[in-house]
Amino acid sequence: MEHTITTQKVKFKVFRFNAEEDYLPYYDDYEMEVTSEEVVLDILNRIKWDHDGSFSYRRSCRHGICGACAIKVNGRSTLACKESMNDMVELFGNELVLEPLSKKRSVKDMIIDKSDFWEKHAAVQPYVVTDVDEAPEMENLVSPEDAEALDEADLCIQCGACHYACPAVEVNDDFFGPAAFAAAYRFEADVRDESETRLMDVNQMGQGVWDCVKCFECREVCPKEIDPIGKITKLHQKLFQEGKAESNVATRHAVGFIHSIAKRGVLDEGGLVLYSEGPAIVKHMPVAFKMFTKGKIPMPWQLPKSDNMDEIKTLVKSSTTAKF
Repeated sequence: MEHTITTQKVKFKVFRFNAEEDYLPYYDDYEMEVTSEEVVLDILNRIKWDHDGSFSYRRSCRHGICGACAIKVNGRSTLACKESMNDMVELFGNELVLEPLSKKRSVKDMIIDKSDFWEKHAAVQPYVVTDVDEAPEMENLVSPEDAEALDEADLCIQCGACHYACPAVEVNDDFFGPAAFAAAYRFEADVRDESETRLMDVNQMGQGVWDCVKCFECREVCPKEIDPIGKITKLHQKLFQEGKAESNVATRHAVGFIHSIAKRGVLDEGGLVLYSEGPAIVKHMPVAFKMFTKGKIPMPWQLPKSDNMDEIKTLVKSSTTAKF
C-alpha cells in the first residue's frame, strides 16, 4: 500500500523569554504547512532554522531516550521528538501553543532551570544503597522475578514531563514530585538495596507521597509509560505493610475509605471526611451545613447497603494493606 504524505496549515503561538534581557515573556506567532510525517521537534527546528535563529530549546537524541526536548503543547507536557503533529492537531485543533515545561522557570524560551527537579530526584537516594565488596568474586545476581518487581521504573529518562505537569509540584515547593517517587520506588523494590532512610523521606507530609492529589496527570504525560502514580501507590502500600505510615489526613483517608466500603459496600462520603479530618472537621462545618440544607449530605441511616457484603468483605480483607 502506497504511503501518502499529507499537509495541513497550523498556527503556532510560541513562548519567548530571555531572562537576561526580558522583563516579561511574550509570544511569537507563526503559520506553517505541516506534514503528516513531522513531530513537534521538527516544528521547533523549523522555527529556529527558518524564522528566528535566536529561538532556544533543548534537543539531543531524537529517539525518546534522552528526555531533553520535553515541552508543553497547549498546556500538556510532551516529548517533542516523540509526539506526531498529526496527533497534536487531532487532539487540540489547528492552533497550537508551544511553551516550556515550566514558564516560571524559563531561562531562554523553551529552556528551563531544572535544578528543583534534580535536587528532588537526588533527595530520594536514586541508587542502590548497600555495602559492596571492593573485590567481589562474582556479580550480585538478581532473579528475573525480583527484576520484574521494579515494574519498569528503571525506564525513566528524567525528562521532567510528569514533574512539571504535577499540580502538587506547582503549588508546593517541598513536594518531591512523581519522577522522584518513581525513582524511590525503583530502588525500594531492588532486593539489593539496604537504605534505611529513603522510605521515611517519602513518608513525610509536605514532601512525601501522601501529598499526591491522585490527578493521574503524571500517567497521562509520561512518554515512557512508566505510570508514576502506580509507583506512588506501591510506596503507599509498602509504608502500610511495614507499619511506617503515620496517622495524618491522607493515611486516615485511605483507612477510612476501606472502613466505609467494608461496612456498607458503598462510600459514606460524609463519614469519610469526618474520619480523615478528625477534630479539624470544624473548619468544614460552614460548607457542610450548606450542603446539608441542600440535601447533599445523607444521614448515615439513609445510606444504602450492598447485597454482596460477604464478597466485598472478602475482597477488602484479601487486598488491603491500609491499616494502623
